[in-house]
Amino acid sequence: MAVKIRLRRMGAKKQPVYRVVIAEDKMARQGRFIENIGQYNPRTEPQTLIIDEARALHWLSVGAQPTESVSRLFRRTKTLEKFARVKTGETIEQVLAAPAATPAA
Repeated sequence: MAVKIRLRRMGAKKQPVYRVVIAEDKMARQGRFIENIGQYNPRTEPQTLIIDEARALHWLSVGAQPTESVSRLFRRTKTLEKFARVKTGETIEQVLAAPAATPAA
């Protein structure tokens, strides 16, 4: 069983809103999913993107593969950079606490 991090389309006709979900790769786009980790609304100005980074980093660390569109969203929120730090040996808690500890200049 391969697990993917992908977008699930919600919203009315011609008014898409997406949820970022963890799902098995065999499931349909609108099918069953394991966990909802965020949402993305491309129709707002600026675009709304909410990601639960702790859960995203957890799923990436256990082998979930993001789709191309989710990878682009993760690059925008710097989640893939944080995952690279987790792969070097830092814990998820350390990675998520680091930006809050640095002073904003």
